[in-house]
Amino acid sequence: MPIFFECQRCTACCRWPGQVRVSGAEITRLAAFKNLCEHEFIQQFTRLRADRQGLALKEQADGACIFLEGENCAVQPVKPQQCREFPNLWNFPGFEKTCHAIPREVSDAEYQRRIATMKLAGHTGAIPP
Repeated sequence: MPIFFECQRCTACCRWPGQVRVSGAEITRLAAFKNLCEHEFIQQFTRLRADRQGLALKEQADGACIFLEGENCAVQPVKPQQCREFPNLWNFPGFEKTCHAIPREVSDAEYQRRIATMKLAGHTGAIPP
């Protein structure tokens, strides 16, 4: 049976070093959510990725995501797909030591439903159930 990790919004992943890549569609959604034009959003909240192949979200001085406010994501309803997919569609060895997501055994059909819902939410900006 597959394992689906249920996010507890512990924000540990928002504090890890690394970059959060953003696509053009994500920039459009994030800018609209912040009531900014895309140019203003890009100037205020993004930087050139290390590989110079696109944009990533800026970090706070301590390395946390620019949108982490205390224990909450300021853009939760429209957060980038990279954020939405962790830790179910990508992770790294030992992530469980920091991430508080609860592992749940689910049927193959339920796993596929949850993954599809997660991916759809990233395209619509909807909050997954």
